[in-house]
Amino acid sequence: MAQTLLKVDNINVFYGNIHAVKDVSFEVNEGEIVTLIGANGAGKSTTLKTISGLLHPKTGDVLYKGKSIKGVRAHKIVEAGLAQVPEGRHVFLHMTVEENLDMGAYTQPASTIAPNKEKVFELFPRLKERRKQLAGTMSGGEQQMLAMGRALMSNASMLMLDEPSMGLSPLLVQEIFDIIQNIHKEGMTILLVEQNAQMALSVADRAYVLETGRVVMDGTGAELLTNERVRSAYLGG
Repeated sequence: MAQTLLKVDNINVFYGNIHAVKDVSFEVNEGEIVTLIGANGAGKSTTLKTISGLLHPKTGDVLYKGKSIKGVRAHKIVEAGLAQVPEGRHVFLHMTVEENLDMGAYTQPASTIAPNKEKVFELFPRLKERRKQLAGTMSGGEQQMLAMGRALMSNASMLMLDEPSMGLSPLLVQEIFDIIQNIHKEGMTILLVEQNAQMALSVADRAYVLETGRVVMDGTGAELLTNERVRSAYLGG
């Protein structure tokens, strides 16, 4: 039986008076890809930011490896092995690819940096070719690869990806999803928030559907891909 790595337990999150996330509960087991799908404003990114420690739930709890991380500062959560690739990539535009990767390793002992960087370069050969290039001169797809590589430099055991395909051409979306599956095959547990429900469900072991801040449905990726309600709402079926 796979161990539960992340457990989100009945969290409620507010922006001022706006109740953005309502009694949301779900779990991610070790070695899974779990996806959260839903329309814009459904509460997906807010949920990830709460797990990452960038927002705090008013009630409820977030457990990572069996310990509460509610109220723990964001950099300590990264140190514990939970890294987020933010929506919009947020790479350091005026720094080189290599400098961006080094920034991802700021919680790690110096001895791990070189071997981790080699692993990132194996996964993303294009980053190796461009290691001296300024991140701001790269395409959106390359910046997405860099944001993922930077998160992997933290020696994470679980990766949270917020809208990795946003703004990318269909060809690049396919490439990014191939990379997500490769990272997963290497043993990484992944929590994926993604607007492209078709792609997300096709790679996910399990999925949760969020609507206006609540979980309204869950199941395996395959089940939700064929679910009539999901098809009409999110898959253009």
